[in-house]
Amino acid sequence: MAIDIKNVSKSFVTKHKDETLNVLKDVNLHVDDNELICILGPSGCGKTTLIRIVAGLEEATQGEVYDGGVLVEGPSKDRGFIFQQYSLFPWLTVLDNVMFGLNLQENASKEENLQAAERYLERVGLADFKDSYPHELSGGMKQRVAIIRSLLNHAPVLLMDEPFSAVDMQNRHKLQEQLIDVRNRFNTTILFITHDVDEAVYLADRIVVMDRNPGCVKEIVPVDIPQPRDRNSEECLKLQEKVEELLGVWED
Repeated sequence: MAIDIKNVSKSFVTKHKDETLNVLKDVNLHVDDNELICILGPSGCGKTTLIRIVAGLEEATQGEVYDGGVLVEGPSKDRGFIFQQYSLFPWLTVLDNVMFGLNLQENASKEENLQAAERYLERVGLADFKDSYPHELSGGMKQRVAIIRSLLNHAPVLLMDEPFSAVDMQNRHKLQEQLIDVRNRFNTTILFITHDVDEAVYLADRIVVMDRNPGCVKEIVPVDIPQPRDRNSEECLKLQEKVEELLGVWED
């Protein structure tokens, strides 16, 4: 489903209530059905606030967000959200956590769900831990489980807030491949926040570069490189340089 962000601004009153902090100002963005958009920007530019507004977890001070032409007024099962920090059910095993959403659906058998879950766990090196509980896993392993669970739910829209930041490089690359596979197989619309320029160039159809004070869209960069991409190709490396120049190479 397409996402439309129209004139979205967000302000907060500070603790002392004597001034207003403008986090976002007049953000406009159209995300096509089955498009993968990466959002990059310095810390404090409102990336997480923006994606939470799209998810229906926060309200905009001004402006609206539409999901498939319908005004977003709260969370929806049609918009999956992967947080930066893992969120697992501590009383369920790794396999049961991954299959939790699948078991609520009626479009596949339990056997098909089990096979899909085990296949994904195998790809990210967690097959041997399927009977383990979250407290027995490292932080990176927990995040891999949370990501796999969200990918397998196949929501029409997937919102991702730096989901791979706590994962080692090898497994991050595997998860990026799985994300592309899910997007291609299920026509998923994806809004993806990252601090990793290489990741954005590898994944995105377009890269939204944001500025701060207040947060706004600085430039939208199309990624006209066919998939599958070679992240070390001349095309990808040149585009990385361009995006880094726009970002000011993280002048934080």
